[in-house]
Amino acid sequence: MPEEIFPVVDEDGNILGQASRSKCHDGSKLLHPVIHLHVFNSEGKLYLQQRSLTKDVQPGKWDSSVAGHIDLDESPDEAAIREAGEELGLFNISPQFITKYVIETDLERELSYCYYAIYDGPFILNKEELEGGRFWDIEEIQSNLDKGIFTVNFELDFIRFLSKGIALIPQEL
Repeated sequence: MPEEIFPVVDEDGNILGQASRSKCHDGSKLLHPVIHLHVFNSEGKLYLQQRSLTKDVQPGKWDSSVAGHIDLDESPDEAAIREAGEELGLFNISPQFITKYVIETDLERELSYCYYAIYDGPFILNKEELEGGRFWDIEEIQSNLDKGIFTVNFELDFIRFLSKGIALIPQEL
């Protein structure tokens, strides 16, 4: 199977070139776009996925409901819908854009487009991508920050939303 090719972008999301998945994840810090979709249920709980133990980055950690790379020639909105279908079997949702910002870890830099949706289930988990998933109370998430169970990316999203005053729980709940 050929290696995935990601767009390389500037901080506004303008495409500057392209690079392989391995190059983007090898410490080169090539900025590449991703989506994070946060799925809330009608009670205001947040669904988190547990990443597959075979993932090359942060295996086994709890992460955003849906997280994935944006393909070449794909918009962030299209990627959010595609990834929701691939990872959780969600095809009839309307992701709402929250914000975008740069996330930097030891190995990579990502331009993260963050969305939310409201959905109570059911989910059809992609077992190649995920170990499992469940809804979490916001307080349960807060009490488990900095304990090594969440991905760096999810914790950065969570902290950024709180520090900027952006409510994690959608206003319509």
